[in-house]
Amino acid sequence: MTKATVRGRAGTGTSARQRSVAAAARAASKRAEKAREPSLGEEAATESPVVGEASGSGTGAEVEAREQVKGAARDEAGTEKSAKPARRISGAVTAVVAALVAAGLVAAAVLGWEYREDQRTQEARTEALAVARKAAPEILSYDYRHLERDFAKARAHLTGSFAGKYRKTTTKVVAPTAEKYHGVVTATVAKPPAGGASAASVVSASPEKVVVLLFMNQVTNSTQVSGPRLDLNRVRMTFVDTSGGWKVSALDAL
Repeated sequence: MTKATVRGRAGTGTSARQRSVAAAARAASKRAEKAREPSLGEEAATESPVVGEASGSGTGAEVEAREQVKGAARDEAGTEKSAKPARRISGAVTAVVAALVAAGLVAAAVLGWEYREDQRTQEARTEALAVARKAAPEILSYDYRHLERDFAKARAHLTGSFAGKYRKTTTKVVAPTAEKYHGVVTATVAKPPAGGASAASVVSASPEKVVVLLFMNQVTNSTQVSGPRLDLNRVRMTFVDTSGGWKVSALDAL
């Protein structure tokens, strides 16, 4: 009985000592870990240059790549900058060329129109002058023996309001006087003494209207005069282009 008690106490003391040893071991382990922490920091500090060198090596490649990208970007930007003035210059040249072409077309159209107008005016001058040399004698001549025929021939050369005035004047004034005094009037376009073209010229002309000046000789015979009487007259005749040709729209004795 006594021995068992002694063993029990001895076992109890042994367990206490084991716990103390374990606690001391844990404490020592903690102190060792704390002691190792600065060493690890130093190792990290020592190793960091190596890592830095490795990183530096990798960064240099990346920097070179970035520089190449930046260089390409700068080249592209420079190309775009140089292309913009080129595009502006090209656009300006295109605009100038277009303006010149348009101006050339307008000038050509104007010149073409002027040329056609000149041609038409020249044709009008020639045609109206020829008609004037024929129409003037017929308008200014008559014979009491066939007044209506003579007046009808004259009216064929007239147009507009002047045709109505002519009819009124010949009916109320010329016809009664000619019948009463047996009047005969013969008109001709004067010619130079040396011969040549009759004395008629164009005063003004356009494609639609021509004014002609004529020098007329009128020989009058009637019971009021003892012999033929010669009258020298200047006549201005205005011709207009109609569907029936050049017609007289006005006649003035000057």
